[in-house]
Amino acid sequence: MEKLGESDAVLWSRCVGDDPEALGQLFDRYADAVFRYCLSRTASWQDAEDLVSVTFLEAWRKRRNLALERESLLPWLLGVATNAMRNRSRSRRRHDQFLARLPHSPVEPDHATATAERMDAEQQVRDLLAAATSLTDGERDALMLCAVHGYSYQDAAEALQVRLGTIRSRVNRAKKKLQAAAPTGLGQAALETFEESRQS
Repeated sequence: MEKLGESDAVLWSRCVGDDPEALGQLFDRYADAVFRYCLSRTASWQDAEDLVSVTFLEAWRKRRNLALERESLLPWLLGVATNAMRNRSRSRRRHDQFLARLPHSPVEPDHATATAERMDAEQQVRDLLAAATSLTDGERDALMLCAVHGYSYQDAAEALQVRLGTIRSRVNRAKKKLQAAAPTGLGQAALETFEESRQS
């Protein structure tokens, strides 16, 4: 990714000095990458947009606690996004369990009108996630970061706060599980679709 203007380190230093414009520049630089990762994990355009906001708000909140040690802030942002997704998933499970205990409390469907492009993108993600039901959370996160979004193993390891070898083995196991996910080859087809769209 070509970065124009000040380096991440300079912009982050400005953030630490309470400069919101610097955070805005980092948002412009990395929001799309964070969004694509969140969309691939949640299969929801709206959730992905919300999680991007949560990620950058958390970055601003923690600006004095992070010393940027690498050239790019992106791996750290992806780690924040991963934690935000896990927290949201736990909250939704608790909410769903609560609703299930209430009599006559159906969950209303979302009637928002979506564009054809958005629906196609969400369907591709659903296909991949449906094929990946046997993956652990760690395998799923590693697969999305490395195989789908093309991040290096090193960046993924930093984002997920695990060792480099752990990322390699998780991606390898995830790909094998996807290839064996269904007799129709749904898992492999979905993975190839994502890899092709990422390279185009």
